[in-house]
Order: sequence, then structure tokens, then C-alpha cells
Amino acid sequence: MALGLVFGGYLLGNGLLRSKEADRAVTVRGLAQRDVTADLATWTISYSATGTDLTAVQAKVGNDTGTIRKFFASLGFPDSALQPTGANVSSYTDQGILRYTVRQRMALRTNDIARAQRAVARQFDLVARGVLLEEGSGMVYTFTRLDEIKPAMVAEATKDARAAAEQFAKDSNTSVGSIKDATQGYFEIGSRDGEGAGGEWGVSDTPYKKVRVVTTVRFSLD
Repeated sequence: MALGLVFGGYLLGNGLLRSKEADRAVTVRGLAQRDVTADLATWTISYSATGTDLTAVQAKVGNDTGTIRKFFASLGFPDSALQPTGANVSSYTDQGILRYTVRQRMALRTNDIARAQRAVARQFDLVARGVLLEEGSGMVYTFTRLDEIKPAMVAEATKDARAAAEQFAKDSNTSVGSIKDATQGYFEIGSRDGEGAGGEWGVSDTPYKKVRVVTTVRFSLD
């Protein structure tokens, strides 16, 4: 019985040791970043006119719409690139006089990023031609080809995580084994140089973006 207890204790202790060794692992994070250029530009143009004669106010907005279309046509955009996205008519009383405000929104959508940049740089030409641009008139650049670079970036992040694990293993006199489990973080797309996000009047977006992803990887240690 005594020998059995000793032998059983040995097996239990040895099993715990093997279990402890099997659980030896390190969890690290890997980062991958890539500079990209947006492939879609969307410019929402909001403009309005106010007056006491609704017909005249509507005519002014109609003329502004024609001015905007001519502006983009002069820059080489096809007419189909510019589409109306909404209109609104409101009224209010000012010192007993009824006044009307008509608001119109147009949206430019194009994959010609360079041409879009030239257009937004000349937006005050529209103001000079009498178009009253409202808040909310801004260019937004979007990178739509994320799926094309996802696999390579995940591989880069995993490689970066392994490098961190290898440094940890070196410092602790061990070696890195296989991946036990891994979690992919969200892909983030932001401005490369910290410019504004765009979408508001006076706020400039940029077509130059930075894509970023962080993965969390758990490696076994040998």
C-alpha cells in the first residue's frame, strides 16, 4: 500500500509538471500599418437662397444648380457624376414679413481623386459666382479596397507578433513554438498625416489614408 501511494504520488506530480509545461505560453500583439490612397471621393454640396417671394427664391436655387453643374463640367466631370440628394423649403416671419428659405443638396461621386482635389481647391469659385455654400458642404475621401490588402496585413501583424514573442522567449531562455490561438482586431482607416475627417464646411479631408490592424496571438513556449 505504501509503495502504491508513493508511485501514485509520483504519477500525479509528474502529470502536473507535464500539464504546467504544456500551458507555457506567451500572449503578444502584432501591428501592421499600410499607407494607401483613397479611390472614392464624395463631395456633398449644400446651398440655399432666402427671400420673400417663393417663386423668386426657387428660381435662384435653380440658377445655382445650373452654375454648379457648369462648374463641374468645366473641370471635366461627366454630368452623371453630380446628382441631387435632397431639397427643403421652410418659412419664418421676420419683423412681420414672411420669408422663405429653399435648400438644395447635390453630391459629386467620383473615382478620379486628382480631379476631385482640383475641384475642392476651387470651391470658392462657386461662392464668387453667387452660390451660398452652407455648413455640411465638404469632400470625403474613402478607401474601398480594404479586402484586397487584408490577408497580407494580417500576415504582417502575425509576423510582428512572433518577433515580439521571440524577444520574450530570448529574455526567458525559452523558444517560441506554434500558435495556440489568435484574435484579429478591427481594421482602422484614418488620415495618414492627421488631417481632419472632412464632411463639414471648412474641414479638409485627405485622400492619403493609413490602414491599421492589431492582432493578439498566443504562442506556446518550448
